[in-house]
Amino acid sequence: MPTPTEFNLHRQSRTLEITFDDGSHFDLPCEYLRVYSPSAEVQGHGPGQRVLQLDKEEVNIEKIEPMGNYAICLHFDDTHNTGIYSWNYLYQLGTNREAWWQEYLDELEKVGHKRK
Repeated sequence: MPTPTEFNLHRQSRTLEITFDDGSHFDLPCEYLRVYSPSAEVQGHGPGQRVLQLDKEEVNIEKIEPMGNYAICLHFDDTHNTGIYSWNYLYQLGTNREAWWQEYLDELEKVGHKRK
């Protein structure tokens, strides 16, 4: 599994830029990272228990905390900070961004929620 070699948080554009040792490079919006947080609060405690996150368009990352040599914890300005983003999960977020983002937008539409 690829390992990140660089993280750059762009607060103004609310984007986390990640480069991996296999040459992959991803620009991940804070909103995307927040709505796909690996925390139990978002993912639930089992299959089919994911909680749809609403109104996260303006969320930003306040702090990136290393978790050993395998993950980071993102501290968001909406006080969410319980997700542990493993290198594998960050890589999946990057490689699946287009499909997962569309899935999220489809879920919002299904419940009648409009993004700001």
